[in-house]
Amino acid sequence: MHTSAMRSTFERIVINQFTPLHCAQAREMLGWSLQDLSLHSRASASAIQRFEAGEQMRDVTRLAIAYALEAEGLVFFPGFAPSRGSNIRGSTPAPFDRKDVALIE
Repeated sequence: MHTSAMRSTFERIVINQFTPLHCAQAREMLGWSLQDLSLHSRASASAIQRFEAGEQMRDVTRLAIAYALEAEGLVFFPGFAPSRGSNIRGSTPAPFDRKDVALIE
């Protein structure tokens, strides 16, 4: 189990390194529509669309999207397209027990 300091570090990494392009590329790799990602992440399709367009969004929403994609075995590195991890489910902590989870867009 992660300590809050570790969790905070992981969250900051995701928030700063998971890009709108990663999101669009990952959806394409998985063959997911905006609605598919919305279902898996609990973020609205319009929020995902805004994120992919480069607009700002709440940290908890960005974490929820990254978590849903990493749960499918995708990994994200700055400057590279998403790839499938072998035996890796990603490092993004599940955002659903955060105090601000109700704010997922």
